[in-house]
Amino acid sequence: MKNPLRLLVPALCAGFVSLSFAAGPATPWTVRADHENALYKTGETVTFTVTLGPESKVAPDGELHWSMSKDGVDPKTSGTVKLEGGKGTIIGKLGEPGFLLCRVSAEAGGKGASSSWGVGVSPEKIGRSMPIPDDFDAFWKGQLAKLAEVPLNPVLTPVKDEKNKNLESFDTRVDCIGPKVSGYFSRPVGAKPKSLPAVISLHGAGVRSAGLGSATNWASQGFLAMDINAHGIDNGKDDAFYKALAANELNNYRAIGRDSKEKGYFVGMFLRVKRALDFLCSQPEWDGKTLIVSGGSQGGFQAFAGAALDERVTVMIAHVPAGC
Repeated sequence: MKNPLRLLVPALCAGFVSLSFAAGPATPWTVRADHENALYKTGETVTFTVTLGPESKVAPDGELHWSMSKDGVDPKTSGTVKLEGGKGTIIGKLGEPGFLLCRVSAEAGGKGASSSWGVGVSPEKIGRSMPIPDDFDAFWKGQLAKLAEVPLNPVLTPVKDEKNKNLESFDTRVDCIGPKVSGYFSRPVGAKPKSLPAVISLHGAGVRSAGLGSATNWASQGFLAMDINAHGIDNGKDDAFYKALAANELNNYRAIGRDSKEKGYFVGMFLRVKRALDFLCSQPEWDGKTLIVSGGSQGGFQAFAGAALDERVTVMIAHVPAGC
């Protein structure tokens, strides 16, 4: 690989979904910014418009409370907005790259019914919070070199799936450093060589089986698809099996080996992501062009790692990623 540890600058989609908290299903009011794509430059004025919903109990000329923050944490500014004809505006800005969140609530302090909207302010210029360790690249190149010495040795056990007879699915194990990759692999029946994009789905925090439904959902849309559990454990067991692991050997797994680069728990987890990508790319049906890593929370953390460790990755989807 030319540069497996290249810096990745993901496309940040800042048009956040409005968050509403109310007793009933109706949204009490909406909050929207004046730029449709919700992207601004540093120092640029952001105008948030509050619009009462049809079920709101607030008078059209009433008042609502607002708070504004960078990245959703302190320090926060707050105030009230006076409505006219059921609408009101709130002005904000950021003097540095980040995300500006505006929450409008019925009561001070964000209490009561509320709705929020966030915008990105020069998000492409957000820098690192800490410097890269001097040995960072050398460490991961060494890990990848060790992994490359381990043959894939994939073992695919067919899984019956009456709901998706046009797919073939497998409970799959692939050798790695430490615990094996363990997940479900699914592909369309009869796919031609070099005809399919590939995707891997990665899990958030916790101890659970890989998800067959995740793999078949992607495969039904014409992908080579794999969903792996985060720990290299058996799939398809009952709840008691995973609860026992979570209470014992995988209890607080995120802290295992945290004082050692080599023994840190996430090193093995990240290498399993890389090895799963190796497996997908070894399939004759892969088109050699499109390779996607996708996950949320801890799965987003793994997606970042997979994209950084494998230059074949073309798309990274990271929902509210941990580790950032």
